[in-house]
Amino acid sequence: MARKRYSDEDALKLLREIDVHLHDGLDVVSACRKAGISDKTYYYWRKKFGGMGRPQLSEMRALQSEAG
Repeated sequence: MARKRYSDEDALKLLREIDVHLHDGLDVVSACRKAGISDKTYYYWRKKFGGMGRPQLSEMRALQSEAG
């Protein structure tokens, strides 16, 4: 299977989609399959982005560009 790179915005969108599936009663593996990602990717993104929204994502990028 070909590897796909997701932007940070796409990752946040997929995390929200998976949260909806989880709320509907699916388990993590099934919800991730519906979204088209692996459960390992889901846990990585959840650790990286946590409860972040778009404004926090913009702030994170600005801080990274200043530091780097």
